[in-house]
Amino acid sequence: MENEKELNAMILSTTMKIKEKHPELARLLDEMPVTIPNEKHPEINIKVLKEYYDSLTKILEKYA
Repeated sequence: MENEKELNAMILSTTMKIKEKHPELARLLDEMPVTIPNEKHPEINIKVLKEYYDSLTKILEKYA
């Protein structure tokens, strides 16, 4: 299992790939629930980061 630092790096890499290679998908990043939490102080942990990373990769897979 990845640690927090690795997941953050993977998220950054995938986000940059989306913005550079598929800018038309960039609007989806702002609309994702994890980027707009409904809590005042949401807990960010490995599980949340992994779910976010998985959702980013699914966006790319569906688009490709």
